[in-house]
Amino acid sequence: MFSDRAEAGKALGSELAKMDLHDAIVLALPRGGVPVAAAIADLLNAPLDLVIVRKVGAPGNPELAVAAIVDGNPPDVVLNREIIEAYGLAEEEIDALVKDERPELERRRNAYRGKRKVLSVRDKTVIVVDDGAATGTTMKVALRALRRRQPRSIVVALPVAPPDTCIELESEADAVVCLSQPPSFRALSQHYRDFRQLSDAEVTQALHDAARRRKLGAGPN
Repeated sequence: MFSDRAEAGKALGSELAKMDLHDAIVLALPRGGVPVAAAIADLLNAPLDLVIVRKVGAPGNPELAVAAIVDGNPPDVVLNREIIEAYGLAEEEIDALVKDERPELERRRNAYRGKRKVLSVRDKTVIVVDDGAATGTTMKVALRALRRRQPRSIVVALPVAPPDTCIELESEADAVVCLSQPPSFRALSQHYRDFRQLSDAEVTQALHDAARRRKLGAGPN
């Protein structure tokens, strides 16, 4: 059990520091992945940014994703072909569903990133971080979108996830670093003493602080 996300990030950062990671950039899945990623970025003295993902729900069943939008310039749309075929959705129907979700993606981008530009991942070693994963669905969507942007390699970094999820993520990434893989995984919150939800303001502050430290030339903590 981790005391909080920052502690988990420091432990992950120590493991990642042992790897031969050149020209690395750390990307967090907000909100929970941000303090984990911030600790990693500090230890590796690497830039920190976000991967903002917005699920596109099926008609009448918003919890079932037919697609997802991953923020970028331009945003990437990743389709769930199996669900699309099950619902018999036409291309124009999918386009309409995606269009409906774009305002929320833009709201989150503005809330989290403000005027800061999306960092390019082309030819970079990209470390994608969350505070854990149950099914890993959101992470997989993010990885598929990032792969289109031609990074040198992609490393997934997680404090905790079930073994089956880690195996699935290994097929999407070049490497997976997961500190704890309990076979009886139930809820992510059970693996943290402090698992409070973060606010948009805390996400923004974490990005600001990381950028300030790099500008001042701060090395690893």
